[in-house]
Amino acid sequence: MSGGAGPRIISAPRSAPRPPRSDAIQAPTHSGAGPRTPLPHASHPGRTVTSSGRRARAGGGRNMADQIPLYPVRGAAAANRKRAAYYSAAGPGPGADRHSRYQLEDESAHLDEMPLMMSEEGFENDESDYHTLPRARVARRKRGLEWLVCGGWRSLCTSCCDWLAHVCQRKKQLKARTVWLGCPEKCEEKHPRNAIKNQKYNVFTFIPGVLYEQFKFFLNLYFLVVSCSQFVPALKIGYLYTYWTPLGFVLAVTIMREAIDEFRRFQRDKEMNSQLYSKLTVRGKVQVQSSDIQVGDLIIVEKNQRIPSDMVFLRTSEKAGSCFIRTDQLDGETDWKLKVAVSCTQRLPALGDLFSIRAYVHAQKPQLDIHAFEGTFTREDSEPPVQESLGIDNTLWASTVVASGTVIGVVIYTGKETRSVMNTSHPKNKIGLLDLELNQLTKALFLALVALSAVMVTLQGFVGPWYRNLFRFLLLFSYIIPISLRVNLDMGKAAYGWMIMRDEHIPGTVVRTSTIPEELGRLVYLLTDKTGTLTQNEMVFKRLHLGTVSYGTDTMDEIQSHVITSYSQAPSQAPGSAASSTPPRKGQASAPKVRKSVSSRIHDAVKAIALCHNVTPVYESRAGGTGETEHAEADQDFSDENRTYQASSPDEVALVQWTESVGLTLVSRDLASMQLKTPGGQILTYHVLQVFPFTSESKRMGIIVRDESTAEITFYMKGADVAMATIVQYNDWLEEECGNMAREGLRTLVVARKSLTEEQYQDFESRYSQAKLSLHDRALKVAAVVESLEREMELLCLTGVEDQLQADVRPTLEMLRNAGIKIWMLTGDKLETATCIAKSSHLVSRTQDIHVFRPVTSRGEAHLELNAFRRKHDCALVISGDALEVCLKFYEHEFVELACQGPAVVCCRCSPTQKAHIVRLLQQHTGKRTCAVGDGGNDVSMIQAADCGIGIEGKEGKQASLAADFSISQFRHIGRLLMVHGRNSYKRSAALGQFVMHRGLVISTMQAVFSSVFYFASVPLYQGFLMVGYATIYTMFPVFSLVLDQDVKAETALLYPELYKDLTKGRSLSFKTFLVWVLISVYQGGILMFGALALFESEFVHVVAISFTALILTELLMVALTIRTWHWLMVVAEFLSLGCYLASLAFLNEYFDVAFITTVTFLWKVSAITVVSCLPLYILKYLKRKLSPPSYSKLTS
Repeated sequence: MSGGAGPRIISAPRSAPRPPRSDAIQAPTHSGAGPRTPLPHASHPGRTVTSSGRRARAGGGRNMADQIPLYPVRGAAAANRKRAAYYSAAGPGPGADRHSRYQLEDESAHLDEMPLMMSEEGFENDESDYHTLPRARVARRKRGLEWLVCGGWRSLCTSCCDWLAHVCQRKKQLKARTVWLGCPEKCEEKHPRNAIKNQKYNVFTFIPGVLYEQFKFFLNLYFLVVSCSQFVPALKIGYLYTYWTPLGFVLAVTIMREAIDEFRRFQRDKEMNSQLYSKLTVRGKVQVQSSDIQVGDLIIVEKNQRIPSDMVFLRTSEKAGSCFIRTDQLDGETDWKLKVAVSCTQRLPALGDLFSIRAYVHAQKPQLDIHAFEGTFTREDSEPPVQESLGIDNTLWASTVVASGTVIGVVIYTGKETRSVMNTSHPKNKIGLLDLELNQLTKALFLALVALSAVMVTLQGFVGPWYRNLFRFLLLFSYIIPISLRVNLDMGKAAYGWMIMRDEHIPGTVVRTSTIPEELGRLVYLLTDKTGTLTQNEMVFKRLHLGTVSYGTDTMDEIQSHVITSYSQAPSQAPGSAASSTPPRKGQASAPKVRKSVSSRIHDAVKAIALCHNVTPVYESRAGGTGETEHAEADQDFSDENRTYQASSPDEVALVQWTESVGLTLVSRDLASMQLKTPGGQILTYHVLQVFPFTSESKRMGIIVRDESTAEITFYMKGADVAMATIVQYNDWLEEECGNMAREGLRTLVVARKSLTEEQYQDFESRYSQAKLSLHDRALKVAAVVESLEREMELLCLTGVEDQLQADVRPTLEMLRNAGIKIWMLTGDKLETATCIAKSSHLVSRTQDIHVFRPVTSRGEAHLELNAFRRKHDCALVISGDALEVCLKFYEHEFVELACQGPAVVCCRCSPTQKAHIVRLLQQHTGKRTCAVGDGGNDVSMIQAADCGIGIEGKEGKQASLAADFSISQFRHIGRLLMVHGRNSYKRSAALGQFVMHRGLVISTMQAVFSSVFYFASVPLYQGFLMVGYATIYTMFPVFSLVLDQDVKAETALLYPELYKDLTKGRSLSFKTFLVWVLISVYQGGILMFGALALFESEFVHVVAISFTALILTELLMVALTIRTWHWLMVVAEFLSLGCYLASLAFLNEYFDVAFITTVTFLWKVSAITVVSCLPLYILKYLKRKLSPPSYSKLTS
C-alpha cells in the first residue's frame, strides 16, 4: 500500500501502483469531495492510531484489539472504485454532469422525483439525462374528508388492527447472554423450553381449526347452511339423510386425514423430545430428556447422536481436539464439517474439572444466520484471566449429528431460539387455482339461485308468508350447487396422484400433497436450485494452467511423471526438502530471478493444491470393532482403500483427489499438522500455523504452514479470480484464461503463495490474535490484519473443476422453455459458477446476451443499473443476493417487471429466506402460478412458498423431497410430470367439475319448470331416494370415468411442448365454457320437463317416471359426448350405471308404477324426449370439430 495517508500494517513494496485507499472509517462527507480524516475508534474517544510500520503495542489486550484500523475489505473497495469510474465515464454530452450529481451518496430526495424510465420516450430522443425527464412522481396527497372517503378509512382500520395484533403478540426481545458453565440457575432471564413442536393444532383447536379450513370455502359453507335448515320443520323439504350424508362423508374424510397427519407429527415430536442425553453435574452424569435441557447445562453427545440444542463445543474424546459433524438436515450440504473445541477446556486433565473452574461464555443474541457466530469464552479463576474468541468453528448447532468421537458442550440457545427452528418456516395450506376458480363459479351459481327463487316468489304474488316460501325455493333449487362436486374432485385428485406414482417413465415419483395435481398444468414460472438439482454435485478435476502451459484430462500423466522425478531428486539435496525451491535458485540467492523450469513449477503448484484446503482424510477401521473413525497415532494405517476425504466443499475434495492421482497424497490431518506422502512413499510433515476459511465476502481461503524438515514458513492462498487478481503479482494471462475456462463451464480457482520469515510471522500472529478478541467489528478487524499479508503473492497456477450436469438437463430445460415456462435459477453459489452453469445447461441460449447486474449499495446506483438493464433486449439477467436486496428495497415493482420480461434470471448468493421472498414476489406481482424445484434443506422455504413445490431426492438428504408437494428422483422427470400429468390433471378436473355442475343445473331447471306449471308451488319434483340415487349410483361411475379421459397422447404432449402454453391461459375452465354448460343444462332441463308434461296422460306419477328415466339416459349420453378418448373402463361404467338403474326400478314402487314402466308407450315417450334433448348437441359438436378444430387436432391425426 504505497499511497494513502494514515496507518499501515506491513509496509510491503508494491510493484504496480494502486489508487490510494481510504483508511479507517470515513467521516461522511456531502459531495464526496474534500479531505477525509480517519476517525478514532468510537468506543475510545481521543485515541489515535499510530502510523508506523509496526503497531505501538498499547497496554491491555482488548484495547489493543480495538486499535486496529478498519480497512474496507479489498473486494468492496475495488468495487467502489470501479463503480465510481463507471458512473463518471459518461464523458462529454448530456450525461457529463451525472458524476457531480451521483457522488455515490444516497440522494433519495432527488430520486423520489425521478421516474425510473419505464417507457421508450427517453431513448428516442438522445436526452437520456434525468434533468430532462418529467418529474412524474411528485405525490399529490389528498387531504381531509376527500382522503377519508377515497380509501383513508381502510388504511385507518388496517393500522388499528395491526397495532392491536402487535400489542397482543408482542415478542420477547432477543438479547445477548452470558452463560456460566454448568450453572443454569445463574441465567439472568427465562429462556424457552428445548421442545420441538411441529404440530398445527392442539387438543382444543383441532376440531375448530379443521372445520374453519373446510368452511372457509364458500361451497362447503353453503352446504352446511342448507343442511342445518332441514332441522326447521317449516323449511323441511326432503329426508335429512339426503343432505347430511354427503356433507358428513366429506367432513369425515377430511378430519380423518388431518387427524392422521397431526398424530404422525405428534409422534415425531415426542420421539425427538424424549431422546435421552447425558448431562454433567457436580455429582456425575445424569440422564435427561431432550426437552428438559436448559441454557447453561453441560451435555455429552455420543457419535451418531443428534445434537439437541445450540451449544459451544468444550471438549472431545478425539486427541486432535476437533470432531466432525454432519449438517445435511440444517443446510442441505452432505459433506462433514470440522468443529474445534475451546482449547482452554480441551486442555483440562479430566471431565470433572469443568466444575472446578469458574468460566462463562458470552454469546451474541439468537440470529438466523447459521454460518456466523460471535462470542468469547472467559475463565476467571486463572491469573491472568484467560479469554478466547469463539467463532462458527466452536459451535454445534441443533439438528446436526456428531460424526466422530464424543463431544461435550455448554448449551447457549434452546427451543425456539435455536438456529434450526428460527430458519424453518411453517408450511401454508396450498389451494389450487382450479379450486379457486370453481369457488368463483359456485358464487355465480348462488347468485343465480337467489335470483331464480326471488322470481318464483314474485310470480307467486308475495302471498302468505312469502319469506318462508323464498327460503323453501332456495332449498328446492339448492341442487344448482351440487355437494357431490367436492367429493368427485377430491376422488379425482387422488386418482391423478395414483397415476403419477404408477407411471413407469418417471420411477420413484411420490405425490405428497394430493390436493394440487392440477397446478402442474398451469405453471408459468419455474424456480430451480442449481447444485444437486441441475448439477450432480460431483466435481471432476479437468484443467491445470501454469501460464505458459495448460494440462487437460488427457495429459495428466505428464504431470504425474514430473511430480515423480521432482520428488526422486529431492533426497539428494536435503532430507525431505522437496519443496522449497529448485537448486539453481538456492545457489544464486542474490542473483536475479531465474525462470523456473516447467517441472519445478508443476511441483510447486501440485504441492500448493495438496496443502491449501480444509480437507481431512478419514479412515474407516476395517476391524469394525469400535467403529472409531480415527485410529490411534501408533498404528495409523495409511492404506488407500479405506481412505475417504471430508471437506465443507466438494471442489476441495476434487482437488485433493487429483493430487493423489498424480502422486502426492494427503494421508493425515489434524488441527496442528498435515502429512503428505510422496510417490516414493516418503512422509512429509507440515505444521499448520493458521487457517483462514473461505467466506462469501472474501471469496478466498488461506493457510500458513511450516515445513518440519526445513522450518520454512509459507502462506498459501486460493480463491476466485475476482478476489485473487489484485493479490497476485502482475501477469498477463490470468484474466483471459479464467474467461476461457468459464466458457467451458469449469469452476476456476487461482492458487498463489508467499514465503514468510519467522519475524514476519510472529508479528502477524500477535496482531491476528488481538483482532480475534475484539468485541466490536471483529470480522472487519480480522480481515484487515489478514489483508496485510495478502500482498504481491506469487501466482502458481489456475485450476478448473467441472460440476457435471444431471442427465438430460439441457433437453428438459429446452422443453420447458418451448412450453412457455420462464425459468429462474436461484442458487447460494458464486456468481461466476452460476453464470457458467447457466450457459452450459442452456438455461441461457447461445444467442442471448447476459447482463450481469453490478453490485449496488444505494438507491442511486440501483436506479442507474436498472436503466442500464432496461436498454437491453432479450437479455438474461444475473444478479447477486445483495444487489437484489437493494433493488427490492427501493424499486420492487419496477425490478420484478423488468426481470419478468427477460428470457431467464439467475440469482446467485441467495439465502434460503431470499429464495422464498423471490417466489412470493412473483406471485404478488404477476399473479401467475409458480413452481419451485430443489434438493437441499436450504430449498425448503422456497418449495413451501411456491404454488407447487417439487423436491428431488439427491445427495443432500431427503429434507427437500419430504417438504415438497411432489418428490422426484431426477430433474429430467419434470418434463413428463408437467407436460403429460399436469395437462391431463387440469383438463380432466375442468371437465369433471363442469359436468357435475351441469348435472345439478339440469335437475334444478326441471324443478323450476315443474313449479311454474303448478302455480309456483314450492313442492319437490323428486323425493328422497331418487335424488340421492341421481347424484350417486345412477350417474356417479360414468361421470367419474372422465378422470381417464385424455385429449392428446403422452408422446404428442412431450413432442410438442408448445401445447402447454394453451393451458396457462386457463381456457378449459372459464366463465365462457361455464356459460356454454349453463345453456346446455337449461335447454336439456326444459326439454325433459316440458316433454314429459306434454306426453303424460292422466296420472302425475307417470310424469315422474318418464322425466326421471329420460334424465338418467340423457346424462349417460352426455358423458359419452364429453369424452375425447375412450377407455374400456368408461364403457363398463356406462353399462354398469344403466344396469343399476334398471335393476332398481323393481324396488322403487313408491315412486314408479311398475305396470306402466313395462309398456311400449313408456319406452317410446322416454326415447323421443331423450333424442330431442341430446341429438342437437351431437350435431353441434360435430360441426364445431369440422369448422374450428382444436389446436392439437392436426398433430393427433
